[in-house]
Amino acid sequence: MKIKGKAWKFGDDINTDAIIPGRYLNVSHPKALANHCMEDADPQFIKNMAKGDLIVAGKNFGCGSSREHAPIAIKAAGISCVIAKSFARIFYRNAFNVGLPIFESEEAVEAIQTGDVVEVNWDTGEILNVTNGKIFRSQPIPPFLQEIVKDGGLLKHIAKGKVLT
Repeated sequence: MKIKGKAWKFGDDINTDAIIPGRYLNVSHPKALANHCMEDADPQFIKNMAKGDLIVAGKNFGCGSSREHAPIAIKAAGISCVIAKSFARIFYRNAFNVGLPIFESEEAVEAIQTGDVVEVNWDTGEILNVTNGKIFRSQPIPPFLQEIVKDGGLLKHIAKGKVLT
């Protein structure tokens, strides 16, 4: 499967409060959370991004609290995937639990700028910066995690009667 969209680049250590500010945690509906996605990192982000765009970030993306609100807000905003140098461990797991594909590639992050068009093949892990023609590698998403993402997250996957192996 391939994902293609415009990149929105952020720096290192983007924490869950920058992804979805704590003042909105009394909201639980994904679309309501999406309205405030990345608000503290870039107040214009949600107004300027388009469905299918992707986030590119530095190291330790999603650090901070263990709340699932952060990947839910990103996914509900229409972001197709996140590429980062590294992810906070709990964010990494929460992203797949809610059905948000994520990829780690230091080289891709260094070469991608805001506005670049990027295509990600999650079967092979290939990341193509369409804008400059450079190709990078990431670990492909393992087949069992691909199934979880395609089903819309872990709970939906289990609700379909699928067994985790």
